[in-house]
Amino acid sequence: MATPRPTRSERSLTTPPSGAAASTQQEPDEPAPDTGSGLVRLRLSIAYDGTGLHGWARQPGQRTVQGELEQALAMVLRCDVGLTVAGRTDAGVHATGQVAHCDVPRVVWEEQRAKLVRRLRGVLPPDVAVPAVEEAPPEFDARFGALARHYVYRLTDHPSGPPPLRRADTVGWPRTLDVEAMALAAGLLLGEHDYAAFCRRREGATTIRTLLALDVVRAGALITVAASADAFCHSMVRSLVGALLAVGEGRRQPQWPAGLLTRTDRAGDVPVAPAAGLTLVRVDYPPDEDLGARALITRARRS
Repeated sequence: MATPRPTRSERSLTTPPSGAAASTQQEPDEPAPDTGSGLVRLRLSIAYDGTGLHGWARQPGQRTVQGELEQALAMVLRCDVGLTVAGRTDAGVHATGQVAHCDVPRVVWEEQRAKLVRRLRGVLPPDVAVPAVEEAPPEFDARFGALARHYVYRLTDHPSGPPPLRRADTVGWPRTLDVEAMALAAGLLLGEHDYAAFCRRREGATTIRTLLALDVVRAGALITVAASADAFCHSMVRSLVGALLAVGEGRRQPQWPAGLLTRTDRAGDVPVAPAAGLTLVRVDYPPDEDLGARALITRARRS
């Protein structure tokens, strides 16, 4: 029988390793001091099947990616850990290339670095994995340092639905889709725009983004929509896909999605595609020497 994981209250009774503080008390969006015996910034590569998870961010009483990871890290490292993520995914959305950072005492990292990935595997649930953990420069910021995020949306219009082994990340669509019309509509959406029509607005957050790519490709009955941008606002990718699906079904003309870019509020007639088809596949960062400058630029734009 597997040993149950301790609760947060139980973990608080765990004695931290010699020389390590119980909490780093480091603001996660600020550079970690690199003083040799102080804090070190870690970069985590993360993958998860979002089917049974309520998104990235911690929520009371819900299983989330952040909650599972921070609990596992606290168990293994025996100190509180706060994660900053490249992009907060919604409930049901998957990731193969998510990135997060955290700050931990250097003495803890030196003790655990050779075995941390394996130890995390032993305490994480099977739908969350950390393939790699590496020391990052103090200026590395998983969120504000990113140059681009890349998502892929998978769906099939085959009458039988998705293949059984891909049912978790591929949506079965009930109607045949015109991929050429979808691709035409997608091309008209590229560039820097206010994507408010496709976003669930958050107080104080801008909806201006630069959409670098929105490629629609058919391979047999499998249709993929690959979306890349400097960043995506809440529900933006799924809303873009939903608009393209309306075009692919013939309910809207290819020019309709781009016509919504003049709006400054959410468009109620833009459907949101099901979460299960969406996967965060990669996050791009600049060279180490440019990390600090990139974070400053991004912070200024987001504010």
